[in-house]
Amino acid sequence: MSDSKVALVTGASAGLGIEFARQLAQQGYGLVLVARRKEKLDEVAADIRASHGVAVTTIAADLSDPASPERIFEQVTAAGLRVDFLVNNAGAAGCDLLQDKDWAVQQDFFQLMMLSVAHLCHLFIPGMRKSGFGRVINIASVAGRVPRVGGCNYGPSKAYLVALSEDLSVTLHGSGVHVCALCPGYVHTDFHSTADLMDMKNSMPKWLWYDASTVVSDGLKAVEKGRAVYLSGRLYRWVDPFFQSVWTRRFFRVPSRH
Repeated sequence: MSDSKVALVTGASAGLGIEFARQLAQQGYGLVLVARRKEKLDEVAADIRASHGVAVTTIAADLSDPASPERIFEQVTAAGLRVDFLVNNAGAAGCDLLQDKDWAVQQDFFQLMMLSVAHLCHLFIPGMRKSGFGRVINIASVAGRVPRVGGCNYGPSKAYLVALSEDLSVTLHGSGVHVCALCPGYVHTDFHSTADLMDMKNSMPKWLWYDASTVVSDGLKAVEKGRAVYLSGRLYRWVDPFFQSVWTRRFFRVPSRH
């Protein structure tokens, strides 16, 4: 086993994943970067090696495939690496639960957004607990904090990550392993361009948006402090109590016109 600390980041070929890889490399972590796009992943890895001088391993994997978490674990183990920091970042805007009729597409979304995260936690956290040190950040969302009209998939999938992280955090208290659900609001990344959401982004006020570097820095600080759930961005931290209050929550339940 390697003596240096290692961080595994999923969805590492774009957006928050790249920023997590960069900031963890700055902290001296060796990296295991996971994403579907092998070519892009290798570009990111080469840039980080050149900039930060850390060891970087790449694994091309599609986390909508139920077999991928086990394969990732096997490759990491075969390489003699022990993961000390896990960032479950891979995700997608997703399908519409009621409008998209292909159930296989729905299942792939659930696998990517929820089951793969639980599976990777299942595989990697026991080793962290045994060693007495570990950090896990599950990328949730402000969208998981309040019900809203929409595709009925993205927000609920992120709400699961919040609940999972809270339970893991309580369960692992005192073990040296910290688990945090990081809940960003709107973030400047290429997520919205790849998800065909640029029209929505361009129509929204600029003050709703935060830089990826800020969100990642917030998340790294929060998990170190043992925060089970953390909302990135002062604006979102301010409004979240209104989202959660039994007195005000009903005002955010805007009925559909359809």
